[in-house]
Amino acid sequence: MGRIYNFSAGPAMLPEEVLKEAADEMLDYRGTGMSVMEMSHRSKAYEAIIKEAEKDLRDLMNIPDNYKVLFLQGGASTQFAMIPMNLMKNKVADYIITGQWAKKAYQEAKLYGTANAVASSADKTFSYIPDVSDLPISENADYVYICENNTIYGTKYKTLPDTKGKILVSDISSCFLSEPVDVTKYGVLYGGVQKNIGPAGVVIVIIREDLITEDVLPGTPTMLKYKIHADNDSLYNTPPAYGIYICGKVFKWIKNLGGLEAMKEKNEKKAAVLYDFLDQSKLFKGTVEKKDRSLMNVPFVTGNEELDAKFVKEAKAAGFENLKGHRTVGGMRASIYNAMPMEGVQKLVEFMKKFEADNTK
Repeated sequence: MGRIYNFSAGPAMLPEEVLKEAADEMLDYRGTGMSVMEMSHRSKAYEAIIKEAEKDLRDLMNIPDNYKVLFLQGGASTQFAMIPMNLMKNKVADYIITGQWAKKAYQEAKLYGTANAVASSADKTFSYIPDVSDLPISENADYVYICENNTIYGTKYKTLPDTKGKILVSDISSCFLSEPVDVTKYGVLYGGVQKNIGPAGVVIVIIREDLITEDVLPGTPTMLKYKIHADNDSLYNTPPAYGIYICGKVFKWIKNLGGLEAMKEKNEKKAAVLYDFLDQSKLFKGTVEKKDRSLMNVPFVTGNEELDAKFVKEAKAAGFENLKGHRTVGGMRASIYNAMPMEGVQKLVEFMKKFEADNTK
């Protein structure tokens, strides 16, 4: 069987050339006589891999010198606890609830202090981003938290919230490296890499240095202190070494394509192909308000659950994998991350047109 078009929300497809390069190096990484999977994280060969990966990420995102880049484990979900443990000095934080992951982070923060939901789009099944221009930010809030791109619901912040001088913390898991970002607008950005950058098992945290202190909540485990990882250059313990190696290859791939400006242009063109079809379709309908549409995750429905199930089944048979929507919302979802080629989106739309013709009178 050949390669299929994998529309999974994560773990998601990786660039084919990255996979081929990793395959070529699987048994012998650059004359070391071993795979990166077998390599000591204390070796000179691996030290070069992780340092180069960090340098390339800094170049891509134009990360200022006063921000640390940490390659950690535990996925984005561990950050739901790590953030309040390290940043909740006043034990108060404000959360904007735009989907399941923001909600989970908010609920986790409640274990460590007062978490306030200052805005939410739950009233319309998270199908939009609420107005964030004048929020009731708590005077003593340690930070304001957002999930910037909502994988399940297909929404994306186009304007960052006015935090009224408070630190902005953002989960960027499903829009990581999809477009340029001004790192200086955030105190912390973080994301699991299994959507746009690498295999599951790595989370990257970009954090301003002044936020990395010994002053953490009592009882914070050593492994959940940012300072421990920052002081040890992400090598306090054995890191997810192979995953970081793949991330490094993806950073190079993006640089070779022209960086984040070029990636944004590529992603906008891909998304337009699918959204333009949905906007004129008589059968399929996008579920997100147009102004808040994500370039990465495109949910849609027919309005009939049986027809949705039929579409997913026939799409799978035709080589379009993982189009079933998240179990909490149903319908369909096409995740069209960086590695999804334009051809994949075009062929999906061709299939959708045929399905529509066959299933409408």
